[in-house]
Amino acid sequence: MKTDSTIIDIVGFKVPIVKGGLYDRFRSNPPLSVIAAHAPDIDLSWFEKLTKKKVDIGFESYSPNFYYKNSSITAIFTADLSRLQELIPPAILAQVSPISLFPKRGLIAITAYRYHYCDNDAYNEFSLSIVTKKPKSSNCGILSLMKQSSLKQFWGYVLKLPVNTELARVRGVVGYNLPKWLTPINHIETNDLLKFELIDSETGKVDITFEGIKLTKFSNDKEISRYNFINLNQQNRLTHGYTDSRPIKKASSFKNKSVNLILTDGSLSTFIESLKLGRMIKYEYVPEFQCALYAPQLL
Repeated sequence: MKTDSTIIDIVGFKVPIVKGGLYDRFRSNPPLSVIAAHAPDIDLSWFEKLTKKKVDIGFESYSPNFYYKNSSITAIFTADLSRLQELIPPAILAQVSPISLFPKRGLIAITAYRYHYCDNDAYNEFSLSIVTKKPKSSNCGILSLMKQSSLKQFWGYVLKLPVNTELARVRGVVGYNLPKWLTPINHIETNDLLKFELIDSETGKVDITFEGIKLTKFSNDKEISRYNFINLNQQNRLTHGYTDSRPIKKASSFKNKSVNLILTDGSLSTFIESLKLGRMIKYEYVPEFQCALYAPQLL
């Protein structure tokens, strides 16, 4: 269904947004009463406990940014440790080195998101992140990962983060110092699969197909997890941001057949090939979750 758009200015970028959409009307600060009236099936009890604050992230916004209804699939693979170390800027590497699960093997998390309903209107995103240790902590390999898991406090360095709306791109690059670019990302759902197709922005051809089985045995774990990221801002200073994620339905599998990552000769596929992916360690199917993205601050 085609929606009308209007153009706004964000620090010099001409950004098309949904006319009359949440961002058009409220600029990341919609009253929860508006959300409740528009989507009465969404449980807003968690968001009622959170307080938004006006922030300057290169433009005026509010933190945290609310994502009311979302779905995702994630696969964690082993990857070449030396290659991962090369890809992290030295200033960041001094803080958060990659966790080594096996000798010479680090970990890469590949996630595809569908944000069905959020402050920035609906969009899709594809994330490629290195799993790292926490700053000022020892890098103890699997023990570090187990500790992060037990505390629900995860750390990573975001390598690539393409999105399919210009609003998500500009806000992510300017406000959150994230490596975003604009490209079509198709979200396809069948009875058995959740599938994403990432299109190469230069060739217009399918670059990556990422699909996961719809698991049916859901976890009883409803605890909030925090996903931390460190990067450099436009002044080349270290910043720390994070997302708190509330799972509503979540299932996981350790079977390779649960997920399928199809690479081509596209630009992002070629980059992923350079990481020398190995064994799939874990697959997560999250058909429903909520999250709150906090504005980055100087580390």
